Amino acid sequence: MRYGFLAWLAVSLFWLGGCGRAGSVAAAPLASTEVVATPTATATPAPLLSPTATPAPVSLAAVLPTPTPTLAATPWPTYAPTPDGLARTLRVPILMYHYLSTPPADADIYRRDLSVSPELFAAHLDRLLAEGYTAASLYTVIDALQRGTPLPDKPVVITFDDGYRDNYENAFPLLRAREMPATIFVVTDFIDEQRPEYLTWEMAREMLHAGISIESHGRNHFSLAGQDDDYLVWQALGSLETIEYELGVRPRFISYPAGEYDQRTIDIFHSAHYWAGATTEQGATLNSSQPFELPRIRVRATTTPDDLIRLLTLDW
Repeated sequence: MRYGFLAWLAVSLFWLGGCGRAGSVAAAPLASTEVVATPTATATPAPLLSPTATPAPVSLAAVLPTPTPTLAATPWPTYAPTPDGLARTLRVPILMYHYLSTPPADADIYRRDLSVSPELFAAHLDRLLAEGYTAASLYTVIDALQRGTPLPDKPVVITFDDGYRDNYENAFPLLRAREMPATIFVVTDFIDEQRPEYLTWEMAREMLHAGISIESHGRNHFSLAGQDDDYLVWQALGSLETIEYELGVRPRFISYPAGEYDQRTIDIFHSAHYWAGATTEQGATLNSSQPFELPRIRVRATTTPDDLIRLLTLDW
């Protein structure tokens, strides 16, 4: 268990009050008990409490440890990007990275294909800056798509799928040194299970405070296509509430695991107040009528800086 007994008691009472991470449950009233004083060892017993006496209420603050305050989270936008009724088409490349490390010698074909070395990633970032590109957040882009707010010159969005630990160890320092924002789509159950190859919540929290947004990649990386409503709600709300509980911010974007989704997936995530969804479809043209079908550009281990610029300038 992650928590000790007292923390478990506090969280259980918190959930029973309807505010817990796992969902809202009505609190049951605590049963009152009659309290009787224990007789002393003297010949004359101590008087019993009056049967009509009401026991003094017990303060949870007196028995539970005081929580350690955390740093305030980066204030991401809290408004919903309500469309203004105008149809828009924007050309904004959204780059899709996965691993940010050199794969081990025994890595399979997928690990090798999706692994960009730190040196190559640094070269990508430097080439983007040299070509006049400006890294923008998904929040900035969706606001421009739905409400017409201005974008920087030559915007590009940097995203990572899966939430591997090397995103923190290798990508984060390079982004921070260049003051470039990015988005990491995390698999929340993998972090909860403390899998060593994935981020920890402490790492995610540090990156969030430095301008890296942490968004949903589902609970367990299972396909979201062809699923029933209960399963999709479990995925949408479970990952959302976990991120909000751990980081203090509500995720607004979903990256569909393995790129698999259907219209019911879109409907459920939209009803859970997500704003948009990132696909694995290749492209750079975003439509205001399809915010849950944002195309991206896959970056591979073999993508050189020249290749990257060529991909950004294709007529997608």
